[in-house]
Amino acid sequence: MAQLPILQYPDPRLHIVAAPVTRFDEELQRLVRNMAETMYAAPGVGLSATQVDVHKQVIVIDVSDTRDALQVFINPVLLEGWGQSELEEGCLSVPGIYDQVPRYDRIRVEAKDASGERFELEADGLLSVCIQHEMDHLKGRVFVEYLSRLKQTRIAARMRKQQRRAG
Repeated sequence: MAQLPILQYPDPRLHIVAAPVTRFDEELQRLVRNMAETMYAAPGVGLSATQVDVHKQVIVIDVSDTRDALQVFINPVLLEGWGQSELEEGCLSVPGIYDQVPRYDRIRVEAKDASGERFELEADGLLSVCIQHEMDHLKGRVFVEYLSRLKQTRIAARMRKQQRRAG
C-alpha cells in the first residue's frame, strides 16, 4: 500500500468532475487500499478519489472511534435527504479550515462497494455529512465554496501562503 498526495485548495484539479467507475478490478482495489491508508494517515474521516488526483467516483469513509470500520462508496447517488445538519466540517484538502455548510442531517444513498455489489444505506449525523461532503468532491466542489465569496478569497490566500512556506 502507498500513501497518496492530497491536492490542496485552491488547486484547479479539485474542480474536475469524476467519472463513474465501470471496472471493478485489481487497479480499483489498489486505489481503495491506498486511499484508505492515506485517509487514516492524514488523519481524516473521509477521502474522495478527486482529492488524490484520480477522477473516478470513489469515496472511502471511516467515522468510527476505533478507525476500523472502513466504508467504500463507488458511484454514489443521493436518493433522499431530511433535516438540517449543524455539524462543522473540515477537509483534508483545506487543512485548518472549519465551518458549517448546509447539509441534510439524514440521508439515503445508493452506491456500489469495492467488488461492484450495489447497496443502499441510511445515514445520519457525521456519516451523513461526510458522505455528502465527499460526494461534492466527486462533482468538483470543495466545501469552502458554500461560504461567502470573501471567506473563499481569504481561505485561498491563506492556503497559497501555507503552500509557499511548505516549499
